[in-house]
Amino acid sequence: MPERYDNLFLSDTVSRVNYTNPQQNGPRFKTPNRDAGQHGANIRRQLDVAWQRYQDEVSNRQAVAVPTREGMYLEFESAPGFDLKIKSLEDLRAGVRLLNVRTITLGEHTVQRATIFVPYDKRAHFLNKTVAYMESGKNKSLLASIEEVRQAVLESFWQGDAAWMPTAEVPVWCEIWLSSDKPEVLVAFQEVSAAMGIQLKDESIYFPERTVILAHVYRNHLLELVQRSPYIAEFRRAPETARFFVEQSNRGQREWVDDLLARLQVLTDSQVSVCVLDTGVNNGHTLLEPLMEDDDRHAFKPEWGTHDDAGHGTEMAGIAAYGDLQEAVTANTPIQITHKLESVKILPPVGDNNPELYGAITSQGISKAEIQRPEYQRILCMAVTTDAYSVNDGRPDSWSGAIDEIASGYLDDKQRLFFVSAGNVRDREDYLNYPASNISCRVESPGQAWNAVTVGAYTAKDTITEPDLQNTQQVAPRGGLSPFSTTSCVWEQNKWPIKPEILLEGGNLIRDKLGCFTCDDLSVLTTYYRPAERLFTCFGQTSAATAQAAWMAAQLQAAYPSAWPETVRGLMIHSADWTFQMRQQFLPANPSKGEYHRLLRTCGYGVPDLAKARWCAQNSVNLIIQGSLQPYDRDERGRYVTKDMHIHQLPWPREVLLALGAQTVRMRVTLSYFIEPSPGEVGWKDRYRYASCALRFDVNNVNEDMDNFNRRLNAAARDESEFDNDSGSDRWLIGKNTRHRGSVHSDIWEGTAAELATSNLIGIYPAIGWWRERHGLGRWNKEIRYSLIVSLSTEAETVDLYTPIVNMIRTRVPIEITR
Repeated sequence: MPERYDNLFLSDTVSRVNYTNPQQNGPRFKTPNRDAGQHGANIRRQLDVAWQRYQDEVSNRQAVAVPTREGMYLEFESAPGFDLKIKSLEDLRAGVRLLNVRTITLGEHTVQRATIFVPYDKRAHFLNKTVAYMESGKNKSLLASIEEVRQAVLESFWQGDAAWMPTAEVPVWCEIWLSSDKPEVLVAFQEVSAAMGIQLKDESIYFPERTVILAHVYRNHLLELVQRSPYIAEFRRAPETARFFVEQSNRGQREWVDDLLARLQVLTDSQVSVCVLDTGVNNGHTLLEPLMEDDDRHAFKPEWGTHDDAGHGTEMAGIAAYGDLQEAVTANTPIQITHKLESVKILPPVGDNNPELYGAITSQGISKAEIQRPEYQRILCMAVTTDAYSVNDGRPDSWSGAIDEIASGYLDDKQRLFFVSAGNVRDREDYLNYPASNISCRVESPGQAWNAVTVGAYTAKDTITEPDLQNTQQVAPRGGLSPFSTTSCVWEQNKWPIKPEILLEGGNLIRDKLGCFTCDDLSVLTTYYRPAERLFTCFGQTSAATAQAAWMAAQLQAAYPSAWPETVRGLMIHSADWTFQMRQQFLPANPSKGEYHRLLRTCGYGVPDLAKARWCAQNSVNLIIQGSLQPYDRDERGRYVTKDMHIHQLPWPREVLLALGAQTVRMRVTLSYFIEPSPGEVGWKDRYRYASCALRFDVNNVNEDMDNFNRRLNAAARDESEFDNDSGSDRWLIGKNTRHRGSVHSDIWEGTAAELATSNLIGIYPAIGWWRERHGLGRWNKEIRYSLIVSLSTEAETVDLYTPIVNMIRTRVPIEITR
């Protein structure tokens, strides 16, 4: 696994910088003390043995006319307690490919194992490195890190518990990971599989340098695939569906739960909490009890009780607690929980609340939790929506306005992170028109709230194990938009925010000649609200996705206690990307910015990646600035005018980028802030804008110095139009006029390293809001907080961007320019 580092929080003083400082020349790679001649000779003997075995196998297979791959799979193992020099094992120019890396526990120590493919005509590749090591000490870090090298076996490719491998008697669905994303490689693999009589799923998933396809295989199938195909990277057991757990007896479910509880590690002094606003939570469930005190359950009306009458709140809580509960249950490793749970019952046991009261109920319910635990860093999670008496066209209403107000801290200067669901496609007939029905079905109230993160759903579930359903079809493709997810495609697009912002797992549907139906196989596993009857149940739709988003935010908040709600929100959106299938579904070839706009209103920014949000790597660095500015002021003539602009000069690895030249690099910028709402039905333009203040970001152009950039930002800030002139937007994937909607803005610049070498100035400037235009309300001199997140990355893992940035932080601090 590549080295991981904390995100870098930049501030005005060097003493407040929060980062892991590597050595001047990067982290020192540790290897055992070796005698080069003796150790090299040992590795050489092992390589000779491996190649001889391979040649014997080829001869035997050729003798009976059995197809055989051209090249050998090798497995390298590190010395106990040490790592392999992974990046030196691969040489793509020579066709030597790194396939997988695993960490294995052997007694008191761990070893690292890496599987490599070496083409037959490059069989001397590692032998030559070994000889150079023996003769001159060259390649020391690579060779000294190796304890053993041998021909790879089936277990070299298997990811997960060996007990999950298929047997010779019973076939199972497995994920086959191929070491290329080229379509012709998949075609070749399909031909090999067809010749072997292996059943494959029609659809596959493409990742950079990886293709994943599902195959129904016996153990012998896997052994033979390794012999025939030169592109095997990994085998994995296809995850069991939620039905596997739900259909077990309560005793069987109890065994799974007891196993998880034995591995559970709860951080008892955590100050981070996910507060579920729903039907209540029954914390008598043994998986929820360690995370939720009785005093942390509340109800809008005491007579309702705090227990869960309907099940929805407890189902939300199971995912908010564990994320992917199915993964936690089936893992064989410790599960650490770094947050707590709270519950506010906002729905009555019988009947419904009046829609116009939801805003007040939400606000007062949150107050109950905050009074009980004022010290908590609270993530608010609500998957209750309505389409009754709501136009659902993006316009604010009292409920969404209340949520914006709660998040902004308007009343108490306490900002809050809020996740709401986008609402679901409700009519069964609409499912037959997937995905057109998703385009026409609108995000429901209060999903239009500017400050909340509105969560839609995608699905990675397409495996059906129930025999009676084998003749059905999945409605959505794996990796595609979930059939349940609503969108903002039909909103007035030049006015309202991008909704939903992110998508997470919401399950899938099956379809047959009678219509579309839910299916346990295509659902999410969670906790059942009546644990005496059973412990697990199936769940889905945008509710499940919203609960998972809250869980993810809790991981980030616990990792970075000083991060503002605006920052955690920004990191999640910043880390999101569209799946290959989403691009296939909703983007044509050579898409325009308008077509990206439509993709955004359908899928948001895509699926967030917790690892990308949480960590930096040597070749991928996240820089975070938390700041505030005063957007407006009153001049000497009594006019209300724009006041502050900030320009941040980032620590930039200019020399490294220039040295990379034409190599592709990627910069992503996300600006997150909370507006104060003005939700009255007044047109939301001119002086009655909905947002108190709008902020914008821009980056200096290639070779544009500070003075010229400052003048350009001044001109942009003086522009009274709703959106900026989109000049220069060709540099960006999304462009200004799309990214500047709402109160979180994210865009991607991709080009050559040399072009980006001088683009290290990022300006933050205000646009018009009601704070300035409605000065009689007395908010014209208020400051607004913002979080700026900038990532710089390259696909080349050997490039070190992290170390030079860290070394520059001590002398490079943000520069503020005030107009």
